[in-house]
Amino acid sequence: MQSKDIEVLGQSISMGKGLQIKLDIAKLHTRTKIEVPVIIERAKEPGPTILITAGIHGDEVNGVEIVRQIIAKGYNKPQKGMVICIPVVNVFGFLSLRREFPDGRDLNRVFPGSKGGSLASIFAYHLMKEIVPLADYCLDFHTGGANRFNAAQIRINEGDAESLELAKTFGAPFIMQSKQREKSYRESAIKLGKKVLLFEGGKSLDINRSITRSGVHGALKIMHSLGIRDFQKELKKGSKKEVPPIIIEKSRWIRARHSGMFRTNAVLGKLYNKGDKIGSISDPFGYFERDIKAPNSGYIFCINHTPIVNKGDAIIHITKDKD
Repeated sequence: MQSKDIEVLGQSISMGKGLQIKLDIAKLHTRTKIEVPVIIERAKEPGPTILITAGIHGDEVNGVEIVRQIIAKGYNKPQKGMVICIPVVNVFGFLSLRREFPDGRDLNRVFPGSKGGSLASIFAYHLMKEIVPLADYCLDFHTGGANRFNAAQIRINEGDAESLELAKTFGAPFIMQSKQREKSYRESAIKLGKKVLLFEGGKSLDINRSITRSGVHGALKIMHSLGIRDFQKELKKGSKKEVPPIIIEKSRWIRARHSGMFRTNAVLGKLYNKGDKIGSISDPFGYFERDIKAPNSGYIFCINHTPIVNKGDAIIHITKDKD
């Protein structure tokens, strides 16, 4: 909790004040500056600090839309504590609608970074040094990669009871307790003692209203539960009957057994029984068509939307009972 003036990137922020600053770390090969806006709102009363980020992967625009709406509707203005928003962490990739940094590296695989490493590593280093230490809680918004459409879900560190309760509060249909990915933002922030909720929903280069609504609504519920701001009025507007989230402890990818044209009748979030038909693969000439059946009973929470697949491609992600 913050109670005095704090300094961020050389600028002082008093209680009750808001500020937009620029995370200016590197230049492109043309000497063009790429500045990453960091939007900070601080309440007059002390309280927890939440860091809300999106766009670590430049093509995951649905996450950017979620944070944009939080700012545009003024939801980032707290009554207690502080809210830091970075709608587009990887501005480099966002400009070219690419996942990676200009140096070809995946930013989410180089944390905590280094002062003298690659461009992505240098950026990660400054983010971890200048911004993340200010936060108590981190909300990081992602989408599925390529054509993989994820049902709205929260990913947390397995065995973390407080994060599990926060994930339940968020209210996404699925909670995945997963191991930390080495050199990821989530792993590095957790090592600094931060509570991190990673939201996955939708797919890259796409904005989906349902996913956006789930992300914004969940962020408000988290800030409300932490006492950062009273969102009772806003939460009542879009309130539906509360459905307990499905906690994913084990899952499996169903992979294509043939190359060809892929189509599915599977519905995200629906429970299927073992043997249920959930799709098919055919050649483009009408000579064969092979059914895809559920290998076990479980909920489908990710579907590959690509119409053409190769043998071995991951096409459907389904939950699996623990052994």
